[in-house]
Amino acid sequence: VTSPAHGVAEAFYTIGAALNGEARDSYSLLYTRLAEALDPNHIDAILLSAEYLEKLGRHDLATATYDRVPRDAPEFISAELGRASALSSDDRPDAAVEVLSQLAEAFPTHPNIHIRLGDTLRRIERYPEATTAYDNGLALFETTTSRQWFTYFARGITHERSDNWTAAEADFRHALQLQPDQPQVLNYLGYSLVEKNIKLDEALMMIETAATARPDSGHIMDSLGWVLYRLGRFEE
Repeated sequence: VTSPAHGVAEAFYTIGAALNGEARDSYSLLYTRLAEALDPNHIDAILLSAEYLEKLGRHDLATATYDRVPRDAPEFISAELGRASALSSDDRPDAAVEVLSQLAEAFPTHPNIHIRLGDTLRRIERYPEATTAYDNGLALFETTTSRQWFTYFARGITHERSDNWTAAEADFRHALQLQPDQPQVLNYLGYSLVEKNIKLDEALMMIETAATARPDSGHIMDSLGWVLYRLGRFEE
């Protein structure tokens, strides 16, 4: 702290951060905006303001706020990831892809940037490009951990939607090795097997396991009905 204004800014930011999840976002935003006004270079306040604006559905203001973080700030990557998220939420996925593509080019050794790019491309059904982004991200990890299950699952979806079933099944099964009995993966793989009318007994076991874990999931129960139908167990 180098001045009274900076000291008060730090106090307002601290209150705004403490209120996160404890008060209305619009109320908490007052404190972080005050902190920004008193210290325009308070990066943490800028990022928290942008987060509150996203929660409030003001994606345009959130995008502009994230964009104020300078490129040489240590938080720049986090800010750009946030800006891409706000753009996607504002129904501007192509702009989000552009932000993430530039970020991946500028910081090519950060795996999470490539994976976020893959997620964004997958949501707008640009599956071959999404597969490449996932490939780039996964290749940067030195070790494989259970936390990577979703990335393998997501890449499996892009393979499946690109009619590359062999690669898709391999990714789904690898995701299950990392996170056994994960309902989302079990249901997707099981349903895909039913659609192809192959390995129906295995598909039934997968979907039953998913249904036991998520009995309130409509799409999983639908999958269970579909595999039972394919097996000729019509009453069930």
